[in-house]
This record gives sequence, structure tokens and C-alpha cells, in this order.
Amino acid sequence: MRDFYGTTLKNGLMLGTAQYPSPAIMVEAFKRSAACVATVSLRRESGNDRAGQDFWAIIRDLGVHVLPNTAGCHSVKEAVTTAHMAREVFGTKWIKLEVIGEEDTLQPDVFGLVEAARILTDDGFQVFPYTTEDLVVAGKLLDAGCEVLMPWGAPIGSGLGLNNPYGLKSMRAHFPDVPLVIDAGLGLPSQAAQAMEMGFDAVLLNTAVAKAGDPAAMAEAFAGAVHAGHLAAAADPMEPRDMAAPSTPVLGKAFLL
Repeated sequence: MRDFYGTTLKNGLMLGTAQYPSPAIMVEAFKRSAACVATVSLRRESGNDRAGQDFWAIIRDLGVHVLPNTAGCHSVKEAVTTAHMAREVFGTKWIKLEVIGEEDTLQPDVFGLVEAARILTDDGFQVFPYTTEDLVVAGKLLDAGCEVLMPWGAPIGSGLGLNNPYGLKSMRAHFPDVPLVIDAGLGLPSQAAQAMEMGFDAVLLNTAVAKAGDPAAMAEAFAGAVHAGHLAAAADPMEPRDMAAPSTPVLGKAFLL
């Protein structure tokens, strides 16, 4: 696996911690999937009265890397403030940076995202930016100090999968040495496998697992898909071709005269 700010993850599955029917089901999902990163959102009140400490204790007991996020932030100031609170509460330099610019699709405000990424990087954060597959924006995020990019597959919570395979493949080809994570929009394990087959380093998802009829079983299914996709990419898969090619050689075949 590729390093994320100097940390080598044991697999490419990152799971969110919201929307599960119960904390016990969330814990079981992490156990069965062996996901190595948990994303955790922070609300403003947590920074003042330490609300949610029981939940934080559950997250610590998972024994995974914690990636706080700035979910729900719509401005640079709000995202930067939330990131500083998260560093205080969770004790990590990692931050999943979200600056939302459009309500219906929850598409990132890429202008604010770049600005916030530069501010946080200068403040010592290790930023995981939730972005689009736009190559120009990606380059500006890297120039701002980001060492990881997290393009969306589809709108958050939609389950639509990879809406723009061409754009995502282009990003992978354009930035071969940058850790890339598909963040948001995955609904099925097959979509996660597709992302890994493209050469992405990890996938991050929440709703597809938390809202499944059996979240723990779905989490395990995603883990298997991520592993299969990673193995397939490493195995150097065949190129697609327009014409058929026999799998059994014709050499030595009997011909009737």
C-alpha cells in the first residue's frame, strides 16, 4: 500500500462512523471488514463541553487511524475552525477537508477548498481534501501542500458509483505518485473493486455500509472487493480489444478435407 503522509495503511478501506443503527453494529462492521481508517465528524459543541466522549471512547477502542472531517462546512473560516477543534479533540494532524459549495449535490467549493487547504497545511495539518476529478484543481491542491487527493465518485450518499470513469482514470494517470482515494458515492462492492482496478489506493464510504440491511456483512463485502481490486491492478490486467481472440490455440487443430 502507498504511504499517506508517512503512514502505511494495511488495506485500502476507510469507513465512516455515522448513520449506523447502533454503536455495536458499527463496531461489528469495523471488525468484519478490518477497515483501517475511521472518519469522524465534529460538531461545534464538542470543542467546548467535550460532548460525545462515550462515542469517542468507542472509536479509540477500534484501534484504527482516525480521520476527523469538516463535514457540513460551507466556508473557509468554518472549515478551518472545525479542523482546529478536531485536532484538539482527536489529537491528530490528519483532517479530511470538506468545503461544500452546492446544496443538492454537496459538490465541493473547489476555490474555498484550495484556500482552506493552504491555510491548514501552513498550520501543520496533513490534509485529505474532498475534491472533484478536475486536474487543474488537483494540481492547485498539491501546490497548496496536500499530499493526498480524495476525488468523489458521485455525490455523497447517492450510491451511484463512479460517475466519470474517464476523469478518474485521467487523474490516476496524471498523478501516478500521489495517493488517491475515492471518496463518496459508492453504493456497491463492485464499484469499490472498479476503483481499485483503476489503480486508486483506497476508497472511503459510509452510507452504503451504514444503511445496508446488514451493515457488518456489507462492510465485509466491501473489504473483499477492495482486496480483489487491488490484486487485479497489481496483476497487470489485459487490455480490452474490439475483436474476439480464441482462448484455445488453433495450432494443431485437425482440418477435414
